[in-house]
Amino acid sequence: MHFHQLLRDYLEVHGYWVLFIGTFLEGEAILIMAGFLSFQGYLNPGGVILTAFAGSFLGDQFFFYLGRFQGKSLLRRFHFIARRFREALRLIEKYGAFVAFISRFTYGFRIILPVILGITSLPSRTFLFINLGSALVWAVIFSMAGYLFGKSASLFLEDVSTYEPYLLVSLIGLIMIAWMFHAYQAWKSKKPARIRLARMRALRQSHLEKP
Repeated sequence: MHFHQLLRDYLEVHGYWVLFIGTFLEGEAILIMAGFLSFQGYLNPGGVILTAFAGSFLGDQFFFYLGRFQGKSLLRRFHFIARRFREALRLIEKYGAFVAFISRFTYGFRIILPVILGITSLPSRTFLFINLGSALVWAVIFSMAGYLFGKSASLFLEDVSTYEPYLLVSLIGLIMIAWMFHAYQAWKSKKPARIRLARMRALRQSHLEKP
């Protein structure tokens, strides 16, 4: 009971602010956790969705306008943005304005894509409406993922509250596994490019070493 009361007291004061900041910046993991905690009664499910929607929507709006007004400067200052720029442009060429909808669902591009969309000629009004729909869908999907995790656990456990700390750890573990899987897939997809780059460097080095 002590653990439950401490968690409840903390979340009543800070829960929604932590969720808002987390979803403003990135947010899938913290939103799934919030969904589970809403099943447990620590947070209101509707409040979780509304807070996540607001944080996600305002976050992408902020990064879009950051790209619109400071994009070229960011490309010069931050090499990782410049490296992602070409990849993001390929996505934009392939999917068009729909990229604004899927940006928060794409691994490694959550923040970068809105910045780059801000650099492009995409109208601000178009991004606004797409972002509204995308943020709402995203907030519902990931909060419900956490909620349904708790619901599924209740089918097998007589008293979910008794096992709550273990379920939280298990949920964190599942999120980390999913993150590592996405990271591995991203690394694997870039392997051909790394091989070509290594060959080019080796070839250039061999030319430099020739008398």
